[in-house]
Amino acid sequence: MPSKRPIAYLAVGLAAGALLPGMAKLATDSPSAETYRQLDTLMEVFEKVRTDYVEKVDDKKLIEGAINGMLTSLDPHSGYLNAKDFAQLRNVTDGEYGGLGLSVTTEDGAVKVIAPMDGTPAARAGMKAGDYITHLDGELIYGLTLSEAVDKMRGAPGSKVKLTVVRDGITKPLEFTMQREVIEIHPVKSEVKGHVGIIRIASFSKTTAADTRAAIAKIRKRLGANVTGYVIDLRSDPGGLLDQAVDTADIFLERGEIVSQRGRGRNQIERYYAKPGDETDGKPIVVLVDEGSASAAEIVAGALQDQRRALVMGQRSFGKGSVQSVIQLGPDSALRLTTARYFTPSGRSVQEGGIEPDVVVPQLSDADLANRTRVRESDLRRHLINELKLDEKKIEDDGKPDPRFTQTAAELKKAGVTDFQLDYAVKTIARLAPAPMPQTRIATAG
Repeated sequence: MPSKRPIAYLAVGLAAGALLPGMAKLATDSPSAETYRQLDTLMEVFEKVRTDYVEKVDDKKLIEGAINGMLTSLDPHSGYLNAKDFAQLRNVTDGEYGGLGLSVTTEDGAVKVIAPMDGTPAARAGMKAGDYITHLDGELIYGLTLSEAVDKMRGAPGSKVKLTVVRDGITKPLEFTMQREVIEIHPVKSEVKGHVGIIRIASFSKTTAADTRAAIAKIRKRLGANVTGYVIDLRSDPGGLLDQAVDTADIFLERGEIVSQRGRGRNQIERYYAKPGDETDGKPIVVLVDEGSASAAEIVAGALQDQRRALVMGQRSFGKGSVQSVIQLGPDSALRLTTARYFTPSGRSVQEGGIEPDVVVPQLSDADLANRTRVRESDLRRHLINELKLDEKKIEDDGKPDPRFTQTAAELKKAGVTDFQLDYAVKTIARLAPAPMPQTRIATAG
């Protein structure tokens, strides 16, 4: 029999998921007589297509199409992975694959950019979240499935591809010619500004937690005891592996729950807890999120926010709070199925609503941001409804501009600020915990 060993995985881009112990067992409800009649109808359609369709069709293609149709009718994240898709999934979670470095989705048949990944051809070319890709090398791609569109964008490293893009606020289509590369995802980068350590986490691949620990060690080696605090930048982080999200959050927590996952049955609950030891010694932390921060990134942000360990800044996150199990069906195919929802330590589901920042900070240094469409989970067709979402009363907007956020992109550039959100976060850390004064020696007479 083919192997049905589940593979642990959590969202990369819009394909998010995690495996729960005991959740590989799906529903065992006995099919009804009506279900068997409907299965007979399915087989009847299959036979009719095989014998009467105008052209000869491949049986395997028909069966894969039927399976895909079943799964994609459920939600945006369930699907069937054939040999090619399964190999690509493994490459992405390993942190290396060929292509342009775009996280995309489909919307009414159009391919829409969620976010370009750091340091990739797409990011260097100037692709933006909210862009619609209409043509590849002059060929219209409207109506393709997400898998088909992604497959066309990938290719041999060194080969070139021209993307035609429609962007909100710009009447004329844009064209980007890019050279495909082997996309080696370096999930963690670090730098120091003043006495503040900045840790940029771009994705949650298999080395993210270890790389985050190494980044902290590097910052402490450079600053010694003068570390004022840390900025954890999770902006446009599409997610990744569940265990890496849990381990990364654990780095900054001394105790308490990190995340829980709850399946269909009452007993299908799995909780993950922090182990003793905050590797940042309780220093102040600001977490930056935006509409591209999804799934695993939201787990980390939600855990640190609920545990009162960090101040979350930026814009409301993507809002992907569902969990997928990737179950291997054979040597080269798998089923990606939504099996649970995840919840923050306080019991919040981020599905649809996302993580609301403690301090909303617009990205003033991006002059075009206000004109671009922002894609979130709630914009996707057939997304899961968050029935527990509270109708919270928001503070009424008085319509007056926030005096903190009135500078234009041009004014900020002139002042040397190219990333307003990061600059604001660094200055906030400096206000929360001023850098220690240098030690002075006092001479004494012997």
